[in-house]
Amino acid sequence: MAMFIWALSVLLKYRKHFMSTPQKDAQSVETTLKDEQLAAFTTEDRSPLTTNQGIRVSTDKDSLKAGKRGPTLLEDYILREKIQHFDHERIPERVVHARGAAAHGYFQLYKSLEEYTTAQVLTDTSLKTPVFLRFSTVAGSRGSADTARDVRGFAVKMYTNEGNWDLVGNNIPVFFIQDAIKFPDLIHAVKPEPNNEIPQASSAHDTFYDFLSLTPESMHMLMWVMSDRAIPRSFATMEGFGVHTFRLINAKGESNFVKFHWKPVLGVHSLVWDEAVKLSGQDPDFHRRDMWDSIEAGNFFEWELGIQILPEADEEKYDFDVLDATKLWPEDLIPVERVGKMTLNRNPDNYFAETEQVAFMTTNVVPGIDFSNDPLLQGRNFSYLDTQLSRLGTPNFHELPINRPVCPFSNNQRDAHMRQTINKGRVSYTPASLDGHSPEEERPGGGFNSYSQVVNGPKVRERAESFNDHYGQARLFWNSMA
Repeated sequence: MAMFIWALSVLLKYRKHFMSTPQKDAQSVETTLKDEQLAAFTTEDRSPLTTNQGIRVSTDKDSLKAGKRGPTLLEDYILREKIQHFDHERIPERVVHARGAAAHGYFQLYKSLEEYTTAQVLTDTSLKTPVFLRFSTVAGSRGSADTARDVRGFAVKMYTNEGNWDLVGNNIPVFFIQDAIKFPDLIHAVKPEPNNEIPQASSAHDTFYDFLSLTPESMHMLMWVMSDRAIPRSFATMEGFGVHTFRLINAKGESNFVKFHWKPVLGVHSLVWDEAVKLSGQDPDFHRRDMWDSIEAGNFFEWELGIQILPEADEEKYDFDVLDATKLWPEDLIPVERVGKMTLNRNPDNYFAETEQVAFMTTNVVPGIDFSNDPLLQGRNFSYLDTQLSRLGTPNFHELPINRPVCPFSNNQRDAHMRQTINKGRVSYTPASLDGHSPEEERPGGGFNSYSQVVNGPKVRERAESFNDHYGQARLFWNSMA
């Protein structure tokens, strides 16, 4: 036992030397447009001490009193401002994915996908697109351990020249449920039980297994979560998946289904359960510390973007439904083509301002990328905007520095809490002929256009029969672990 503890301490001390990519010059980090944008909002706080209103303060170490031992005076606005701001520092944590860590970087394409899409980020190989990637666990609170047996969030925000593209994925290619209407029940079941708030960041409890035992579609995902692949050894050795089926739309208006993958350059490596349990006590910040220290040392984290392309004409060719989020597309049937690389090379300057306030939304797609009819994705498209309004408190969360696109944005949205943009003129509607300030719509064929799909069928609250095989892929995964 003593030898094991010694070995574990050595692992913790030197992990960045053998878990990261070869050492690079930390001073040679290339800045992106997003880095330059964020720099305008960054301060070192080395100026003389002032109030929030810019009034210089002689001291904030003692409150204003009537005599040295007398009562504190209500007029002490310096005390009131300092205490009041402290009282309101915290915002609601995410209802899921509360525990997270993030880093900045860039994405560059290997080869153009012009055959499939018009999206510049997937067609122009000369671009280095800024990215912000947030890793997370799902069930635990912000203070839970990194090494819990849980799904990991893998949320990528790309600040493209055509607007922000968010690929909000996980480290497992499938999900527990097929329809978003079950999501509140799933999370209620996996979260700590409401009578005693136990257990924290753990799926091994009665309510979760009660739900799973009555939800057979969850079997495939359950196999992944309970497998040796579930707990990554490092964020750098963890895969990412878009989970859902999306569409790529080309210049001819043709659509192909697509699945997105992030393949770690270092390969996939996991912790065994005994390691994870010990680390959760010895260093609950194991994963975020590894990423922070590695990037600070110039050992950057890298993934290759892979895509699986499926022509819509082949939609019914396989024994699974391509819209079913509990199924993956077997790579021996539909190969993954690696088309670009993402590199994380800079840590955030402030955890709250960046990692905590970043707002990912599955609806953030750019022209040339569109949604499928996956019923889980369709529900997420509503939920992400709704939860940002609750968590960040205003529809103007897009104006927070970390959420701002690097391209210009203009519309007739106005006012609301914490508005930062000052819109000039009297026109805030369309159509308009006054002043000439109303934002112009993109010309026909330009901008984002939803794919023109013929939809027909009766209005029903039912599930397609093609979604009914809950055990075929679960069995394949089980056998692959043998």
